Amino acid sequence: MKPIRAVVFDLDGTLLNTLVDLASSVNYALTAGGYPIRTLDEVRSFVGNGVTKLIARSLPASATQAEVAQTLAVFKEHYAVHQMDVTAPYEGIPSLLATLHQAGVRMAVVSNKLQSAVEELRQHFFAEHITVAVGDEPPRPVKPAPDGTLAALERLGVPPEEALFVGDSDVDVCTAHNVGMRCLAVSWGFRDAASLRAAGPDHVAASPAEACQWMMERV
Repeated sequence: MKPIRAVVFDLDGTLLNTLVDLASSVNYALTAGGYPIRTLDEVRSFVGNGVTKLIARSLPASATQAEVAQTLAVFKEHYAVHQMDVTAPYEGIPSLLATLHQAGVRMAVVSNKLQSAVEELRQHFFAEHITVAVGDEPPRPVKPAPDGTLAALERLGVPPEEALFVGDSDVDVCTAHNVGMRCLAVSWGFRDAASLRAAGPDHVAASPAEACQWMMERV
């Protein structure tokens, strides 16, 4: 097995705890449309496949495509202003990134969030260590399609067999498999360890410290 020269991170639930800000914007949009609001746990279960799916899952099952589109537009406008109200890196993430950076590992973030949001969050929180940000930018398909991750690896100049994907969902594990790269799943985010193991990652880490140790043994 070749040493890891690059790490591609998911964003929500992996590097950043974004749940409260996401839920606030979801519920703002739902309230604006006269729909029932959602709990934090419900929003957590809806996250992972991009904002269109997030809004579609948050709306009542009877919602039309037009209602999804209208609610999504309100969500996007609100979230663009409020995406960093309480969002912050998980404890241990800054030191993990610094350790990888010192070891010469190249890093990117690939997310199903909107491209503009991913880049803004990268610049605000991780500009020192993460150089590439890839988000939802149509017509490129989102994860678990391999396209965004392959684009990130191309920009990093590292082939899939020398890279690792780190994420907190089965979508991330599936993405890694589709790209042909190793995968480290993390259980401090939006999915539990059992569901992550069922997806078939190389390892499941319960903390950034454990993730860092596992990665550094393979760099």
